[in-house]
Amino acid sequence: MKEQLTAALAAEEAAIYAYGLIGVHLTKEREVKGARDSEQVHRQRRDYLVDRIAELKASAAPAPAGYALPFEVTDRASALKLAVHIEDGVAQAWRAVLPVTEQSQRNAALSAMTDSAVRATAWRKYSGTAPLTMAFPGRPG
Repeated sequence: MKEQLTAALAAEEAAIYAYGLIGVHLTKEREVKGARDSEQVHRQRRDYLVDRIAELKASAAPAPAGYALPFEVTDRASALKLAVHIEDGVAQAWRAVLPVTEQSQRNAALSAMTDSAVRATAWRKYSGTAPLTMAFPGRPG
């Protein structure tokens, strides 16, 4: 379980970093608010994971000072593309947590995965990307 939780933590930390970059390239008020709200949710999930990992008497690697981006972000379109990429990645990380959890912890993981899938759909909608949804959110590829 520790490995899956630390992978989810790394994804949440990467999302926090990415939203700092995404937000500066957005101009529409609803998108800027969406980026702020998304960053806040990822901060809450990060804090939850830090607590869960501590309960397991485990530790995670410290978050790096920066991240290598999958592509250059220079404008609104590339910022929206990064938001979709990040949310899809977070959903994948949380999907891996599902089989190693039970009851309320599984509900928390499912909620996190679903929330990321919904955010990815919103970012796809803002960017005009089709299809808006994935058949199986959180599944790689």
